[in-house]
Amino acid sequence: MSSMGLILITILGIAVLLYLIMHSKMQAFLALLIASILIGLFTGMEPSFLLEVIEDGMGGTLGFIAIVVGLGAMFGEVLRASGGAERLAFTLVDKFGEKRAQWALGLTGFIVAIPVFLDVALVILIPILYSLAMRTKKSLLYYGIPLLAGLAVAHAFIPPTPGPIAVASVLGVDLGWVMLFGIIAGIPAMIIAGPIFGRYIGKRIHVDVPEHIQEEEEARKKDGGERKALPSFGLICFLILSPLVLILFNTAGDVILNDSIFKEIITFIGHPFVALIIATLLSMYFLGKRRGVTKNEMQSMTTKALEPAGIVILITGAGGVFKEVLIESGVGDVMGEIMAASGFPLVLLAFLIATFVRVAQGSATVAMITAAGLVSPILEMANPSQPMLALITIAIASGSTVLSHVNDSGFWLVNRLFAMSEKDTLKSWTVMETIVGGVGFLVVFIISFFIS
Repeated sequence: MSSMGLILITILGIAVLLYLIMHSKMQAFLALLIASILIGLFTGMEPSFLLEVIEDGMGGTLGFIAIVVGLGAMFGEVLRASGGAERLAFTLVDKFGEKRAQWALGLTGFIVAIPVFLDVALVILIPILYSLAMRTKKSLLYYGIPLLAGLAVAHAFIPPTPGPIAVASVLGVDLGWVMLFGIIAGIPAMIIAGPIFGRYIGKRIHVDVPEHIQEEEEARKKDGGERKALPSFGLICFLILSPLVLILFNTAGDVILNDSIFKEIITFIGHPFVALIIATLLSMYFLGKRRGVTKNEMQSMTTKALEPAGIVILITGAGGVFKEVLIESGVGDVMGEIMAASGFPLVLLAFLIATFVRVAQGSATVAMITAAGLVSPILEMANPSQPMLALITIAIASGSTVLSHVNDSGFWLVNRLFAMSEKDTLKSWTVMETIVGGVGFLVVFIISFFIS
């Protein structure tokens, strides 16, 4: 088949994928599989071989990501149920003071969203925003945007959250590099999209705390309601940061250590599997057993955590199938040649592809996985270094973050919890997401000029 024919079939396959997700409201897992099968068949792959490619693509992707996402979900659920996220927020706000509460909330969101899914973290922490807004009479957005920016940055840029894990798995990137560049790009993105933009938009759009929340708070005060006992701030910081530090040590060890027993130990305990197992067991002990949680309650808690993780795992596996079909059908080679001739930097190309898919169908996770699948064959030809692959991973994450609008579930979650109009949600949440993605991309794009 001609190169033009392969490209045309791929474009039609992506169009089918977007149609199934957007118009037919089909689950992304099934839609990705159908699009992959159609591309495979119409590019001339033998049906029996196509089935083998699907199996290899699913298995090759999930061998890593299923374990990491599963462990991360359990770790996050134990943290959530113990009140660890609330302890972080309360302590940081108290330490920073009311005048610098925006910075405390941005930092809280940044830390909490590493182990806890964004939507869950927002639901947990929004009572703190309500309390601050009622106390100061300022717009809910004044405090909400910094928190949302911190949550969005960590959710998109910092493993072990599912998005960057999925892209890193598809592209074959060391998580330590992804984490390093995710932090480097994420901090300025969080500062500009959070405290700085939050102060600006909070003065221009006044959002009151929903009336029913104000009534509930008044009733709680009359009843003498108290905060539940929360774990210590130091313990929570230790638990969240421990797997990140171990993974970063592993990456640093590969670069600076010679072969030795010490390097083998660092490599073993710093592998994402072992680092997350250690963090999960520590959280189960310190936030569970030590706080009176029974074995049955802990089992129920961790089992419940795997339900949303299962959806992420399956969608990511289907993304691996999509990538494998593109490679085996020959589309990847053709795309690689065209993109190489275009002269577009790989980081910019990855960002633009992710942005297109994000705007078209709404889901950041699907945008990340689809973009990774499209970029992966090109990267096999270019053979970039691990640091460059990590920059491309963050560029994809940035593109999948920008321009959240009415086809994104996150848009409606913020719209409901903040009781805003769609217009005000676009002016606040959508702009904040776009700043996060735009700043993150600019940082990695600049860095890419100094890394081969």
